[in-house]
Amino acid sequence: MPETGTDPLVFAYITAGSRDEALRIGRTLVEERLAGCVNILDGMTSVYRWNGAVEQAEEAVLIAKTRSSLFDRLTARVRDLHGYDTPCVVELAVGRGNPPYLDWLRTETA
Repeated sequence: MPETGTDPLVFAYITAGSRDEALRIGRTLVEERLAGCVNILDGMTSVYRWNGAVEQAEEAVLIAKTRSSLFDRLTARVRDLHGYDTPCVVELAVGRGNPPYLDWLRTETA
């Protein structure tokens, strides 16, 4: 069951072209309090269709933990910082979690 409250917590799933780009974006999101924490998973391979051709690329994944009300601002900031024309930024609802951790996340994004 999803978290209740006036401002639910969400994960923003983001891909980046490199670990360095992911770190730069992640650090900015945390510094600007658009995310309380960002996890970076390097070494992901993506297979996708772009401009009519099937492509393959090495990428890094960012998982930014934030509030639903900040998602649009976070997305806009990622677009400003990202090297891709069309970066992947999707919102995933957070269900239940460790209450002290969820409280910490709310505090860090206040």
